[in-house]
Amino acid sequence: MDRDEIVKWINHYAVDDVLLADGFEEAFIGMCTRFGMEPVAAYDRDKCLEVLVQRAGMSYEEAVEYFDFNVIGAWVGDQTPVFLTLV
Repeated sequence: MDRDEIVKWINHYAVDDVLLADGFEEAFIGMCTRFGMEPVAAYDRDKCLEVLVQRAGMSYEEAVEYFDFNVIGAWVGDQTPVFLTLV
């Protein structure tokens, strides 16, 4: 899905003010709902790392370090996306 398709999908479910992780469209897996809070965008962590390795030319170790500091560490409030590690 590209960014426009993701936004269209989110808007279909009438969810407003969802923040997306720029550049990780391939890793988008849906929405995460939490009791008493607005839904947030959800991403597959491993696919995010693949994006960094393939598109940015990073080694896996560099991708993990970059991702942990710059993506996971980029708290922007309650609408910050979640990144799932799938089994």
